[in-house]
Amino acid sequence: MARSVWKGPFVDGYLLKKAEKSRSSGRNEIIKIWSRRSTILPQFVGLTFGVYNGHKFLPVLVTENMVGHKFGEFAPTRVFQGHSAADKSAKRAEA
Repeated sequence: MARSVWKGPFVDGYLLKKAEKSRSSGRNEIIKIWSRRSTILPQFVGLTFGVYNGHKFLPVLVTENMVGHKFGEFAPTRVFQGHSAADKSAKRAEA
């Protein structure tokens, strides 16, 4: 179920403070965040966030197309290693 429109987008408070501080300093440094559930706002465009995926911080450069999405969408938590060779040989034997 989607969030109510009258509530507005969810963004952790500390995230707004960090983004404003980074923008005012003028340096393009990675802002480390753990809030994967926060919505990307227009004031975040052009900033680089290090989104934690449970293992490490993945750098995410925010563009205009990302506004309205969640930070977690751009930092996958699982890595597909591929199917094992045994599975491939079993499928060839069946065919």
